[in-house]
Amino acid sequence: MRFGIAALIAGFILDLLLGDPEWLYHPVRLIGGLISRLEKRLRARGGNLRRSAVILTVTTLLVTMAVTAGILVLLQLLGRIPLFIGMALLDWMGIAVTCMAKEARGVGKALEKGLPEARKQIARIVGRDTQNLSGEEIIKATVETVAENTTDGVISPLFWALLGGPVLLWGFKAANTLDSMVGYMDEKYRDIGWSSAKLDDILNYIPARLTALLMILAAFLTGMDGPNAFRIVRRDHANHKSPNCAWSEAAAAGAMHIQLGGTHEYFGKPVEKPTIGDADRPAEREDIRRANRLLYVTSGLMILIIAAAGVLL
Repeated sequence: MRFGIAALIAGFILDLLLGDPEWLYHPVRLIGGLISRLEKRLRARGGNLRRSAVILTVTTLLVTMAVTAGILVLLQLLGRIPLFIGMALLDWMGIAVTCMAKEARGVGKALEKGLPEARKQIARIVGRDTQNLSGEEIIKATVETVAENTTDGVISPLFWALLGGPVLLWGFKAANTLDSMVGYMDEKYRDIGWSSAKLDDILNYIPARLTALLMILAAFLTGMDGPNAFRIVRRDHANHKSPNCAWSEAAAAGAMHIQLGGTHEYFGKPVEKPTIGDADRPAEREDIRRANRLLYVTSGLMILIIAAAGVLL
């Protein structure tokens, strides 16, 4: 257990130092390619798409976890040092602190150049239509994305890696990639993606609530409003179609005294969502930096919990 935790901490440090280098062919792209091929074959086969959805979900998870386990078995045959290095590298590639912070900073820099550039940049990290977003809406979208991805990209992978090493971490990443590719409620994906969306909800259930608690503490530690973050989480944690997304978004909104959520356009159609937080002030560019501080400190708190587990177990 301590061996795996040491590798996980090493992987976390690698992410802080290196992020996701552009030259590296990320494993998520391989998972995405597998999902695309499976989806096409299942659709071409015809039949009940809801049953096909289960096949898509289960096959993607099993293949991903089996390949990860196979790599670890081969490395174990080479010795403890190659195994440790391999585990650390697999953990590193499954964590996304630095990459998310970098993308958010990119939006902040693009805002300095004007709305057209900022709209183009924010489109890299959000699913909503961006061509008509105002400057404040771009800032809010960035804060929402950083807050949501603190769960999806950091706390959930760390949580599952703590429980089951790189195999469970990459099982989670497979489920999360499935959700991002087919887990939509529109006509095209409603049937083929339902099981992937449900699985992602289940796997994020505990980490989302843990993220909110850690982010409230992070708000205290970074000089933001921790008590208000706690109040907004209690009040608005269910203000989202997802059972998980509003937890971290509410913590961030409360910590910064801004309002997130609300109605946005997706694929040319308005989608109504409840608001999260109070509009105590307009969102400002500094809020992107504040969101990144919450991301880093929340992630640091989680790794401290993991380190403590390594000492105690």
